[in-house]
Amino acid sequence: MMGVMKILETESLILRPFEETDFEAVHAYASVAENVQYMIWGPNNESDTKAFILQAIAHSRENPCKNYQYAAVLKSNGKLIGACNLTITRKDEAVVGWILHRGYWKQGFGTEMGKRIVEFGFVELGLHRIIARCNTENYGSYRVMENIGMRREGCFLEAGPANKFSDKKYGDEYLYAILRDEWEIQQEIAYYNSLPVIFEDFIDVPDLTDGEIELVCTAKKPAIPEKKWVPAYKFEIRRGNNRVGMINLRVGYTDSLYYGGQIGYSVDEQHRGHGCAGKACRLLVPVIRTHGMKKVLITNSPTNIASRRTCEKLGAKFIRTARLPEWHDLYKEGLRFVNIFEWSID
Repeated sequence: MMGVMKILETESLILRPFEETDFEAVHAYASVAENVQYMIWGPNNESDTKAFILQAIAHSRENPCKNYQYAAVLKSNGKLIGACNLTITRKDEAVVGWILHRGYWKQGFGTEMGKRIVEFGFVELGLHRIIARCNTENYGSYRVMENIGMRREGCFLEAGPANKFSDKKYGDEYLYAILRDEWEIQQEIAYYNSLPVIFEDFIDVPDLTDGEIELVCTAKKPAIPEKKWVPAYKFEIRRGNNRVGMINLRVGYTDSLYYGGQIGYSVDEQHRGHGCAGKACRLLVPVIRTHGMKKVLITNSPTNIASRRTCEKLGAKFIRTARLPEWHDLYKEGLRFVNIFEWSID
């Protein structure tokens, strides 16, 4: 919900409302052409900078605040090194931006500001969509957008002024955006990737049977770090001497496995309807525990009702239906969304 402007923090920075005493620090970057070459404003004269600060202060006192102009101050010494802003453009959307004194470029401060202002927009303001724009030549700015998880949605020709050292009048512009559910997924991926896992080598697989079906290990696939593939076990699901399906266990957590899951299974058509997939998942528990994993993800297509029922019968928690990123193998196979289930191994 929108309200009075509040102070924000990052690991290295305090983001606070501007004060009139900030003039010298702001003018030190706002008056330098190299520092503002991609901005639609500047380089500032003293009157311009003073007017900006007074306007920013006025915005900070509005209730509800709709234009959040933040001074970025180093925690270590209190020095103002830049600024960031979030401007509400409609009820559930905002545009964000940032600037740093050139003496502090390429040190991660832009990404810190960007991450925090986006978090503020989604968590505290309840926004649905946040966008950012920059000149296509402004590599530093669009790298920040990518670092904070934004997607490039388009390139608009001659959409803004050219950079201040160009002979051209107009420059091309990138548009980046991120939706709230995309941001939430990034937080979920970071959480799962932080979970414990133990892998020194593949184990000698014990007998995995419940008296009705058994799992027979058919392959142990080593990790392929360059592809970010984790080690994996492959099993046949058998009833008696007959194969009824297959199930895989991937040992570890990665961005890709958020969408693909640690467990994947399929049951041959003639053997469906007997709960074999769920029984096979339960038989994997000793192997999962041996590798120190307490939670695994199982994913499926939103149209795969049988797999969803398997997850529900296991007691797995439905997390969300997630849009697949274009880089994922499942997207390349034609799938666009997956259901994400979390199964806790008690």
